[in-house]
Amino acid sequence: MNVEIRRGTDRFVERAPGRLTRHAFSFGPHLDPDRLSFGPMVCHDDHVLGRGAGFEEHSHAALEIVTWVVSGALEHRDGTGASAVLEAGECGVLSAGSGVRHSEIAGQDGPARFVQVWLTPDSPDAAPRHAKAAVPAAPGEGLVRAVGPDGPLPVGVAGATLDVARLAAGESLALPAAPLVHAFVATGALLRSSLAEPLSAGDAFCLADGASYTVTAGVPTEMLVWSFHRAGDD
Repeated sequence: MNVEIRRGTDRFVERAPGRLTRHAFSFGPHLDPDRLSFGPMVCHDDHVLGRGAGFEEHSHAALEIVTWVVSGALEHRDGTGASAVLEAGECGVLSAGSGVRHSEIAGQDGPARFVQVWLTPDSPDAAPRHAKAAVPAAPGEGLVRAVGPDGPLPVGVAGATLDVARLAAGESLALPAAPLVHAFVATGALLRSSLAEPLSAGDAFCLADGASYTVTAGVPTEMLVWSFHRAGDD
């Protein structure tokens, strides 16, 4: 069994006026050679922005940037002309490709929390684009596809998918059986299982043995589950 538990309390913390960020991987001055990536995932950040605060216009290239809003609202603008407000339960994908500038600012109605993942794309020079979609997952529905070839949002990484699950207290969920699975507890908590002691909001499983494991929510819980398949995988 190749299972790693990454606790939210072990993340690198960055504070700036109006912003709190918890980095799961090496980022900027936070260098950790054991936390460089997980498959194509090179960044998994948990951001909290104050009202009207955030990231002013800046540039990216050769990245697939996937944003999931946990609470509040996030205003996105970019150099392609795209402008969108992502609210809780909505997902956005920015394919930076050959290069694009964008900004991300919390709405004026209150603070915003969002989880952002950066993936290494298959075609780093593709034309930039942005899309968003609501993902109406509900208790009892299990995993609901947000990103991937059979979901509402495409991503430029073959074999990469993001599923969302909202679990009621006591509800169990079978995690995907994929070569690599990153299962993040966005809100709520999981009960103790064969995998680990209880997991709290901000904690994650990194699974690399291709097996499917079952987790159970101790309270109402939202999970973000990335799966990565390689070419030729069943």
